[in-house]
Amino acid sequence: MQSGQQRVHIAALGPQTDWSQAVAGTRAVLHLAARAHVLHDADPDPLSTYRTINTAGTLNLAEQAAAAGARRFVFVSTAKVHGEATTPGALFSEAEEPAPKDPYGQSKWEAEQGLAAIAARTGMEVVVVRPPLVYGPGVKANFAALMHAVASGWALPLAAIDNRRSLVGTDNLVDFLLLCLEHPAAANQTFLVSDGEDLSTPDLLRRLGNAMGRSARLWPVPPPLLTAGAALLGRRAAADRLCGNLQLDITKARTLLNWSPPVSVDEGLRRAVAGLVP
Repeated sequence: MQSGQQRVHIAALGPQTDWSQAVAGTRAVLHLAARAHVLHDADPDPLSTYRTINTAGTLNLAEQAAAAGARRFVFVSTAKVHGEATTPGALFSEAEEPAPKDPYGQSKWEAEQGLAAIAARTGMEVVVVRPPLVYGPGVKANFAALMHAVASGWALPLAAIDNRRSLVGTDNLVDFLLLCLEHPAAANQTFLVSDGEDLSTPDLLRRLGNAMGRSARLWPVPPPLLTAGAALLGRRAAADRLCGNLQLDITKARTLLNWSPPVSVDEGLRRAVAGLVP
């Protein structure tokens, strides 16, 4: 972050990117850019591509920030470094050993490890933030598809799902990231972050409907049939996310930084659907 309002255009994120103009005189860096949400990846070696951008690109930026005298580097990683799902009643916590299951999560975990080494060598403070799915105005991918399905009045066979998933709205995530830029206790720490209220898929859809001023149309189909049908259509991963659990324990953020999500889930969903065109 620079004291003025200077904007620097960076054409690409990678191991050779020149960040000198962007980091000159910078006190802290907040790094969110990454390769993500590639739903149908045709890359013959996706892990290598993710590593080039998310790992090597991140570490290149951090090295240049440290050389420019930056005091702190806040890195937005992902809850996917822990894996794709939690068992019922269990929550991921920062104390657990990461176990990423896909190239995106693996590349982020490797970036975290590289940043720890840079912090130890240079003295620049590193803060790692691992969010779950982030929603808000302009959200894309599967969350956008759910919003459009509710807005269009489609009947969805999801009423029988009994799961819990952590989400984080953009307002809550931004609030937490700004805190991590300044709070002394955040230095060289890793945090999970969420809205603090985990939702089932049917509950999420109903509350999206409420935010739109309409009722979500849901009917029950046993989850095993949903996942079997989705597998036949090549959509097993999407069905697993709709039916499975992924819960985060944000106790550390609450206690160490005295942070609470300032925006409720219902208000966050209202802001996300504002202006939505079915």
